[in-house]
Amino acid sequence: MCSCTDGNLMPSSLSFVSTRIRSPEPIRAEVKATMTEIDPLPEDTDDSNGGAYAQRMQRRKAIQDRRMAETVTDRGLVLVHTGAGKGKTTAALGMVLRSLGHGFRVAIVQFIKGAWEPAEKRAFESWGDQLQFHATGDGFTWETQDKVRDKVMAQAGWEVAVRYLRDPQFHLVLLDEVNIALKKDYLAIEQVLAGIDQRPPKTHVILTGRNAPEQLIERADLVTEMTLVKHPLKLQRIRAQAGIEF
Repeated sequence: MCSCTDGNLMPSSLSFVSTRIRSPEPIRAEVKATMTEIDPLPEDTDDSNGGAYAQRMQRRKAIQDRRMAETVTDRGLVLVHTGAGKGKTTAALGMVLRSLGHGFRVAIVQFIKGAWEPAEKRAFESWGDQLQFHATGDGFTWETQDKVRDKVMAQAGWEVAVRYLRDPQFHLVLLDEVNIALKKDYLAIEQVLAGIDQRPPKTHVILTGRNAPEQLIERADLVTEMTLVKHPLKLQRIRAQAGIEF
């Protein structure tokens, strides 16, 4: 059972379909090929010839104006932050702050890391009812060591998430570390895709966590992969520190 802000929640009976998760590389290759078909903007090169520079900027503006004329606005996006590098949740929280600054209502449902009582929850308390924060996990899996309970907690957290995904009052819903819950089979990709498809037309959703499944990457409008280059724990045995990792 999950102790959440709105009371004790138990997961409903769900039907799971076995799905083979393949590498997302084919999708990434297809997207890369599509992106290369877009007219490239003229490169900004250092040129002392002011006339040539002005001409390049005119061409750049013409291309940019044409692109903008072909765009649409006010459509809810599916955004995925994945990869082994740090910064997935941090980047998502930046969007949360941006939405709050515009006066929009935001919901955060945090999977896996819920037992930490994260600092970001305290930092956002001043926003009152404009922000709803639910830490529904029971801690990292190597700490809990109870897969059955972890799955129950994840399913209860998903029920909370779906409630916000359906609510037109919320401009943005952040599903933090939900990709981890998918990777460990606490949630089924089918139920997550079905849930995000229940959003009102203008509601955005961010899904974070490494190892995002191929189906989610294919469904997403924006996918950012954080690449790990160096890490203080692995290189220097420096532990996670307040204000940086939590």
